[in-house]
Amino acid sequence: MENQELSDPVHDYEDAGEDAKTPLRLWLRMFSCVTLIEAEIGRRLRAKFDISLAKFDFLAQLYRSPNRTMTMSDLGTTLMVTGGNITGLTDRLAREGLVERHAHPSDRRSRLIALSGKGRMTFEAMAEAHEEWIREILSGLDDGRQEDLMAHLGTLKTSVLRAPRKKEK
Repeated sequence: MENQELSDPVHDYEDAGEDAKTPLRLWLRMFSCVTLIEAEIGRRLRAKFDISLAKFDFLAQLYRSPNRTMTMSDLGTTLMVTGGNITGLTDRLAREGLVERHAHPSDRRSRLIALSGKGRMTFEAMAEAHEEWIREILSGLDDGRQEDLMAHLGTLKTSVLRAPRKKEK
């Protein structure tokens, strides 16, 4: 990764004082890493399973949920996307036989989205490959560094969650 530093957006901020720009540079480095990993996982999902990362994430949420079923509203909230996006993804996944729509037992206005048998088997195969790809991508960090990074990111997450919320004008 060191050889790729010249194309890293972090270098755009190196002319400013180091101490003043460290948090911004850190944010950009984290964002860059997440973007690179997402792009690679997305590429591999398309190549091996002919599926997008958005569809994979949708199926992952269903797979982790109780009874592998969620309302469309809950899926949208969990995935942080609009209802229109959820409807489109649900339509495409239903056509592929990976999910099914069911009436909600207590809310006539709501529909439950369930992982089909084919969806469960397909997701399990994808999840196994996904886990292996993540191990491969992160293999440049030994176990100790991965644990250290997890601890540091845990501290960062706690800090972000505790940060005061400021209203911008």
